[in-house]
Amino acid sequence: MATKRCSNGHHFDPTKHASCPLCRKVDFGASRTEALSPSAGPPVTPQVPPRVGGQTVALYAAQSGTAVDPVVGWLVCTAGPDRGRDFRLHSERNFIGRAPEMDVSIPGDQTISRERHAVLTYNPKTRGFKVAPGEARGLTFLNSEEVETPTAILRGDRLEIGKTELMLVPLCGEDFDWSQDD
Repeated sequence: MATKRCSNGHHFDPTKHASCPLCRKVDFGASRTEALSPSAGPPVTPQVPPRVGGQTVALYAAQSGTAVDPVVGWLVCTAGPDRGRDFRLHSERNFIGRAPEMDVSIPGDQTISRERHAVLTYNPKTRGFKVAPGEARGLTFLNSEEVETPTAILRGDRLEIGKTELMLVPLCGEDFDWSQDD
């Protein structure tokens, strides 16, 4: 079996993952293919998701055949070092942290954990948003209440992470979703 190693040193199966499932890195320039067994055969080259504006995005299987990861909403910073900035949300999991690899990267607030402080999800089947605590030490608050389990988050709700306050501005929901027919 041939594996890939991302630039952070994680090993993963490129036939199952187009990017590192642990850190979501896709910059294979620093990676290498390693044969773990003599019968591994030739290395497999995974299909790498497209890069939009310097950021790797997941593939969206639209009937039109376009490979995009459409916006489902935004988090808008209403308080903290990045006040006034907006953060684009995509379908399914959006990891929040300071690191540039995070889906919602908030580098200005040193009280936010570098990686996975929290996760905000959009479920296209239920057309709903939820927030959950991440794998980091810091706490996450929704409307001043601590988030301990995945909790529904609605339009205008306030998410507090470190010294940052974010407001949810959804695009998708009951009235609209990208899965609707054109």
